[in-house]
Amino acid sequence: MATPALMQNYGERTLTLVRGEGNYVWDDSGRRYLDAISGIAVCGLGHCHPAVTAALQDQAHTLLHVSNLYNIPAQEQLAEKLVALSGMDNVFFSNSGAEANEAAIKLARKLGNERGLACPRIVVMENAFHGRTLATLTATGNEKAQQGFAPLPEGFLRVPFNDIAAIEALAAQHQDIVAVLVEPVQGEGGIRVPDSDYLLQLRQLCNARHWLLMLDEIQTGNGRTGELFAYQHAGILPDVVTTAKGLGNGVPIGACLASGVAAQLFGAGSHGSTFGGNPLACRAALAVLETLESEALVERAAALGDSLLQQLRVQLGGCEAVRDIRGLGLMVGIELDRPCPELVQQARAHDLLINVTAGNVLRLLPPLTLSDSECRQVADIVSGLILQFARQAA
Repeated sequence: MATPALMQNYGERTLTLVRGEGNYVWDDSGRRYLDAISGIAVCGLGHCHPAVTAALQDQAHTLLHVSNLYNIPAQEQLAEKLVALSGMDNVFFSNSGAEANEAAIKLARKLGNERGLACPRIVVMENAFHGRTLATLTATGNEKAQQGFAPLPEGFLRVPFNDIAAIEALAAQHQDIVAVLVEPVQGEGGIRVPDSDYLLQLRQLCNARHWLLMLDEIQTGNGRTGELFAYQHAGILPDVVTTAKGLGNGVPIGACLASGVAAQLFGAGSHGSTFGGNPLACRAALAVLETLESEALVERAAALGDSLLQQLRVQLGGCEAVRDIRGLGLMVGIELDRPCPELVQQARAHDLLINVTAGNVLRLLPPLTLSDSECRQVADIVSGLILQFARQAA
């Protein structure tokens, strides 16, 4: 199915999905696929999870939307639950990850302006991805994505990911830095996992410099890495953390959580959203968080991720085309020695949905509800395809 009525910014799409249930989706010809990409880390509970479906049906019969001119009970309940689970102080709700990151950027700018800085700067990383609005596109470390959209906003300084010394060198050169914005694991950048003490060192550096530590957990949040938020692996607390994707399991919702001084920066009228935090989205997110707890899916993601990485490393050990196999929880990347976009179509032929990011990294983001047998199926199919790919290229 294709229509010229749609802008062609997504390019040619050759698969039409019409139904989902659990860890599977079906196309318009009735063919079933195991979904190992989860809508790019969105459907962590799988498709049409009964708890989310029931919450949406109930709320659709009750009240879909009111503006933020009024109190919204589901919004307040969701805020209280997120604050309790994250250790943060308060939250602003939006419709997407990009909007959540925009809120974070505005918090940093607000702090800088209160400190009297004419152009407060935010340190961002090479190969980062923070969204496609003008500000988040500028923060994103992808020149191809930025091409054609100049002039981009100023106020960002870029350094290599996982390089504390580079940030310390910037600090010596710039007195107008107010924040660091970083993904705990780079998703679009190729599932790049930093050193285990990277976030702790960033926390210490930001403390010493009185900067905000702002973590983009759009892709890593909501249990995907084996903790509800990836920063919890490091035992730290950020000043700002953003999340979206898996929070609504397919219902659009984003959140920007803040603590300490960052939690006091927004006042009446300083930021807002028409749809952000509406009853429908908040009921969905509440159902997601409750299900993550009741089904112990965060712990499940940690165990499944370890199993998937081990199986891939065993099956692909010695394959010269494989540069690295890395991941955290159910966020797994296999870096090859050459571009490999054809693997996406080849996986479809085996009834498996995956994707390739950063040109040569096969990315796996399966649902947290994956079974042990499905985990083995993903590892077997992916390993077989890569070994075949390597033989053909030899």
